[in-house]
Amino acid sequence: MKKLERIKIVMVLVCTLFLGAGVAISAAAQEKEKPAKIHGQVSDVSGNPFGGVIVSVRNSTTGQSMDYTTDSQGRYRSGNLTAGTYSIDVKVQGKSAFSQIVQLMAGQDTQQDFNFKELQNKESEQAAEAAKKNEEAKAKFSAMKQHFDAGNAALEQAKQTRAQIDKMPKDQQAAAQGQLDQTDTTAVTEYNAALEQTAENDPNRNIVLARLGEAYEVDNKYSDAATAYAKAVALKPDPSYYNNLGNSLARTGKIDDALTAYQKAIELDPMNTAMYWRNFSIGLYNTGRIKESVDPLKKATEADPKNAQAWYLLGAALVNTMEFKQEGDKMVPILQPGTQEAYQKAIALDPTGVWGAQAKQGLEALQAMGLGIDTKVNTRPAQQKKK
Repeated sequence: MKKLERIKIVMVLVCTLFLGAGVAISAAAQEKEKPAKIHGQVSDVSGNPFGGVIVSVRNSTTGQSMDYTTDSQGRYRSGNLTAGTYSIDVKVQGKSAFSQIVQLMAGQDTQQDFNFKELQNKESEQAAEAAKKNEEAKAKFSAMKQHFDAGNAALEQAKQTRAQIDKMPKDQQAAAQGQLDQTDTTAVTEYNAALEQTAENDPNRNIVLARLGEAYEVDNKYSDAATAYAKAVALKPDPSYYNNLGNSLARTGKIDDALTAYQKAIELDPMNTAMYWRNFSIGLYNTGRIKESVDPLKKATEADPKNAQAWYLLGAALVNTMEFKQEGDKMVPILQPGTQEAYQKAIALDPTGVWGAQAKQGLEALQAMGLGIDTKVNTRPAQQKKK
């Protein structure tokens, strides 16, 4: 008997729960079905009621549109609407004067007023603020350009001084270095002043940074140059920036990072692949990693077989990586394959130029070492007799 009573109680609870759930669902459904409404007042530019104005209410989802005309007090009121997002368009004499997006909630009568006096004042304030910002931007650009032009003038002077120093004997270079430092410092100062007049999203900022990198580079401040170039490529991935970044990184001994920069330049500018490999090899050569420069030089000559400099550098790199073997009490040099051919290519491509002349000197030096070298162009090394 008690068991039967417990079963009845459980059944009653279950029924109650189901009924409760049904009530909850029904209430939610009813709430969702409740209509939304919108009302408000339209005022003219003097702040007075604006009668006879059309307030067009368009459902953004369905596209259904309803028009309501304001009364003599400028008031309008919609009928029942489906809850959702609406575009409210106020039309004066058939032309749209103002539009706004409004979210209408179920069961709510949303008030949305349109005061053209306030709107006009707001537009005037926004226009004045825009004009002010425009004038500020013009002033900043003018100041930036003034510093930028001054930096360019100083940089050009520094480059000329650097070219003169490079032609001087080593013992005379120190005296002219002070002039270079002074001029280059002026360039750096001016470019930094120009940067202060640019925002992070200023389209001119990458150009100023690249010139700043050049200024540092001219005075052999390669670490600072690399920092400037890295900031420039972050703003604009230009192949010339990556090339200069690679040059500076190589000079500081960061060869792996330099290679990454050159590869990025090649990716962006495949037409100049040879130049980028050549620059990378020069960086390796100048930092004492001559053996590692052979592979990029081979890539450079493959990409551009008519570049005399690349062939000369390849020949010089192969000579500097030449090995030796012991023969009795003497160390006999072993010529690396392709050495003579590289020098001869340089001579053939630049017979009266600096690369041809240096290649010829290289061949003569090898000949003096007794390696069976022929200094004539387009000939092969003498065959060594078998022992």
